[in-house]
Amino acid sequence: MAKFSPPPGTADIFPEEMPWWYRLEETARRIFPLYGYGELRTPVFEYTEVFRRGIGDETEVVQKEMYTFEDRGGRSLTLRPEGTAGVMRALLNTEVMNGSEQRVFYLGPMFRGERPAAGRRRQFHQVGVENAGRIAPELDAENIAMLIQYLDALRISGTRLLLNTRGVQADRKPAAELLSKYFRQHLDAMCDDCRERAGRNVWRILDCKQERCREVVGNAPDYLRTYTAASRMYFDSVCKLLTAFGIDFEIDRQLVRGLDYYAHTVFEVIHPGLGAQNAIAGGGRYELYLPENRKPIIGVGFAAGLERLLMVQEALNIPAPAPGTGPVFLVSRGAPARTFNLKLAQELRAAGIPVVVEIEERSMKGQMRAANRVNAAFAVICGDTELESGRLVCKEMQEGSQKELTGTDLRDFLKKAYGVEC
Repeated sequence: MAKFSPPPGTADIFPEEMPWWYRLEETARRIFPLYGYGELRTPVFEYTEVFRRGIGDETEVVQKEMYTFEDRGGRSLTLRPEGTAGVMRALLNTEVMNGSEQRVFYLGPMFRGERPAAGRRRQFHQVGVENAGRIAPELDAENIAMLIQYLDALRISGTRLLLNTRGVQADRKPAAELLSKYFRQHLDAMCDDCRERAGRNVWRILDCKQERCREVVGNAPDYLRTYTAASRMYFDSVCKLLTAFGIDFEIDRQLVRGLDYYAHTVFEVIHPGLGAQNAIAGGGRYELYLPENRKPIIGVGFAAGLERLLMVQEALNIPAPAPGTGPVFLVSRGAPARTFNLKLAQELRAAGIPVVVEIEERSMKGQMRAANRVNAAFAVICGDTELESGRLVCKEMQEGSQKELTGTDLRDFLKKAYGVEC
């Protein structure tokens, strides 16, 4: 164990793991712009009120999971537990409140002080998208279609898309009264958290993962019948569009998501390869209030946990990304050759060719072992003889073949091998 290891629930990501992460990120940067989305980067920490106001004081995230601290000026700051609130705070600097549609996506670390579990680190990573400024069932369906295309591009199969509606604010009270009346009759059979939620926020009960509560929730009345006709028509439009897109889904009345800002469509993608904690992505339409904003920002979006996506790819035995061409390793036999190689390395790097050069006086055998350790594609050997003749030995590491090349020929050969324009 390292002397200074990461805090519990976090992990380092080493170079050999990065190709997996690059694939997730580069696929996002390829797919989302097809729908008109551009990348937005926001700070890792925000004023705490952005999340308290945006996510909601009654949520588990705000009450139990946020990393909050005071800075030297006495200001309350929070490491972002999710992406939407910070993105919306940033979009206030645009015309989004005047109906100007904004399409953005983001990638980066998030932080929650929850108990670590499979795919649930205290520092975790998400990719997400937000379409802000307009409301329409067509945008909700397109958002879901974009998520499905992203997962398909990652070769993630066997998922299930769950769909529900939260209605609008006017729908909440009659629906909550119907649910409260039912749950009050079954409190003795429910967990302590749900007994508390029954009097504070009955919607959180629907999201409980305790088995005994799931049984009670499964027999709850259909609260959708209390919704307005307009809300039911909106949801019906989303369902019809997804069917037209050829996207399969299941309506799940227990799906409410964990944040208070959702309105209308909510959705989640789950995968059986993850066991009980099986959600890999989710989102929905929202009405999000921010500090000093009397009107909500409206939008629709989703987020996917990168650690979860990696776990699913592993469960599906999806092969590792094809490694790129390894570097050129410059072998130096003597001080003059080392000086020559250091200069050659800079010339090759300037041309876009990756190079590792041995800077210590080591045996030929030791240097070739070092070349293998860095998965070098070529080893270029230079010593007094090569300097005198002007011809360097270039060895192809995988095949074992080698040839002698002049400096100019070597540069041209390597440029061609690495796909660099001459």
